[in-house]
Amino acid sequence: MLKQFSLVFFVLFACYVGVNSRELKHITKELEVNAPAYEAWELYRNLGLINIIVPKLPNVQSTQVLKGDGGIGLELSYTEEFIVIDDQKRVKAAKALEGDCLAFGCSVLIVEFDINEKSQNSCIIKSIISYAVKKEFEAKDPKPTLPIEAATQASKEYLERETINDS
Repeated sequence: MLKQFSLVFFVLFACYVGVNSRELKHITKELEVNAPAYEAWELYRNLGLINIIVPKLPNVQSTQVLKGDGGIGLELSYTEEFIVIDDQKRVKAAKALEGDCLAFGCSVLIVEFDINEKSQNSCIIKSIISYAVKKEFEAKDPKPTLPIEAATQASKEYLERETINDS
């Protein structure tokens, strides 16, 4: 069901931004975390993830909330906007407004996080980066450089540490 939701979301969003869904390329990573899905979702749903990754990733500059309180429409200084936050499915997606591969040949960049319950005390954090390359840049094949894997790993370490401390 969640895979169907993700596919439908990307097709609809691609239509919204004027990109054929077949043109979207995807980079997908999954990471198992020894923490309940609801705790992971709380971290990803709100601004908690930003507070964890900024100090751990030296190439990520500090962030500033430009507009919003963590919900849909939130804009951060590294120019992405949250476009989907689904508490029931634990899905959050953001569209890049500028920067990263948009600066060197991509026309669309979407980052999605899905938090899937594996057991009562563990979950899978799935990150999906979807992007489209402008025709004139196809030969260069630009790819997103977002530190998603490092951010997900930092969130895993934080969540597992918090789970141990709560025990």
